[in-house]
Amino acid sequence: MIEIRHLYKAFGDQMVLRDLNMKIENGSVYGFVGPNGAGKTTTMRIIAGLLKADSGQILIDGVDIGNRRKDVIGYMPDFFGVYDKLKVKEYMSFFASIHGLEHDETEKRTDELLEIVHLQDRKESYVDTLSRGMKQRLCLARCLIHDPKLLILDEPASGLDPRARFEFKEIIRHLWQQGHTILISSHILPELSEMCTDIGIIDHGKCMMNGSVEEIEHHMLTAAPLVIKMMDRIEDAVQIVRQNSMVETLSYNDNEIRAVFNGGREDEVFLLRQLLSADIPVYTFKRDNGNLETLFMQITDPEVKKDAYESGI
Repeated sequence: MIEIRHLYKAFGDQMVLRDLNMKIENGSVYGFVGPNGAGKTTTMRIIAGLLKADSGQILIDGVDIGNRRKDVIGYMPDFFGVYDKLKVKEYMSFFASIHGLEHDETEKRTDELLEIVHLQDRKESYVDTLSRGMKQRLCLARCLIHDPKLLILDEPASGLDPRARFEFKEIIRHLWQQGHTILISSHILPELSEMCTDIGIIDHGKCMMNGSVEEIEHHMLTAAPLVIKMMDRIEDAVQIVRQNSMVETLSYNDNEIRAVFNGGREDEVFLLRQLLSADIPVYTFKRDNGNLETLFMQITDPEVKKDAYESGI
């Protein structure tokens, strides 16, 4: 498990991380979400040992990263270098030599990894002939050359077309099934919710929300208003809905009620049964569209948060 305790980091008078606390379980795919400047890349670089925190502590399986060998970590930065005059196999051999791999092991690992990232047929190709998506996958392969326990991927799907993003997502899923712990940042929020087991939302250097995808989805559910539409008898329906203990606020018009409803699915079923038992002609009963992006905006943008509150969201 990775545990981040009270992490602070400033660049000059600009405070980037402010008492950051996070936990990432072994074997998880942890989605790291935040707007530009939130502190994602700084956090990842500190975990990878490329930056020194001003204060705080990072533990991997209970051991401070300062006392661990760095070969437990594979780091793929948001901007990475490739060496155009090298062939793919030479590029992999170069990074294998950095980690002290012998020739036979390098050959074996290269073949295994190029197959995982679907580049086995480009082994003899020069790096500069690869597409952007292929280069992304090659950089992921070289991060794995020393078989690290933890993968840190900073915006790995940035700039990729939809098909390349799908392929990259499938590779991440394969690596997770192999037992790797993966920390991945992205602005493609819907894909994170599909790919990750856990999600953390960071803003202004602080972790605003942290939990499993199921927990985040519960927050999304309760953040989305309950929408009830009926043919008539709106006043009677309002009375029933207003008396429900899970309802915080509501608004209504000729045939629609919108309510801030803090209950779960069972509570929704109970309310719907109440309405139907009173012969209220309900034809729509659902949560409004709630998704990770909406939740992210509500958490990190004060104006969105204010608008959501005033509109009953």
